[in-house]
Amino acid sequence: MVAPALGIALSPFPVVPAILLLLTARARENSSAFIAGWTAGVAGAAVLFTLLTSVVEFTGKPPAAVSWGRIGLGGLLILLGAMLWRRRRTRADPAWIRALESTTWPKALRLGLLLSAVNPKILVLIAAGGVAIGSAQLTTAGRAGSIALFAVIASAGVILPPLLRLLVGELMMPPLERAKDWLKAHNAAIVAIVIALIGLLLVVKGVGGL
Repeated sequence: MVAPALGIALSPFPVVPAILLLLTARARENSSAFIAGWTAGVAGAAVLFTLLTSVVEFTGKPPAAVSWGRIGLGGLLILLGAMLWRRRRTRADPAWIRALESTTWPKALRLGLLLSAVNPKILVLIAAGGVAIGSAQLTTAGRAGSIALFAVIASAGVILPPLLRLLVGELMMPPLERAKDWLKAHNAAIVAIVIALIGLLLVVKGVGGL
């Protein structure tokens, strides 16, 4: 569960808009709305994949179908990582990055939901976390706590920039600007490596369960 959550947290997708929203006219409102939307999207999708996985009753060892599912999901992640690596030199900013300059808190809220629950690159990582939680021998309370922990870890990249600005003030903006520029420049490469590594972990886990 932790590996996919960290993969989401380390992805430039949440970090770049979180920093850019600090430069808007209503930075606090926009940042809070984006965090709420992102966290809700991650948690909602994680609940869905957890419920789908937990439909199967486990008696000691997970059935082969779950192991094959992990292998298939891991293979999909590795393939997606390879595709992103081939396109890593593309520098054009996505439309949602350009739209952040004039955003409002309702738009920031929707953007958070879209970038988490609807973005395929993030959704496959949430699926990996949901499969891990749903296939574990946990009570309902244990699964709810695991989903909450997953959402918190996955949202760390969104929460950190506003938190640093709140604690340090304007002195934090130049380092955040440099971090934003670096993440935008290496966006595809970072996501490709993280996704491929998590895919490899899933494949190994699936093969070990057969």
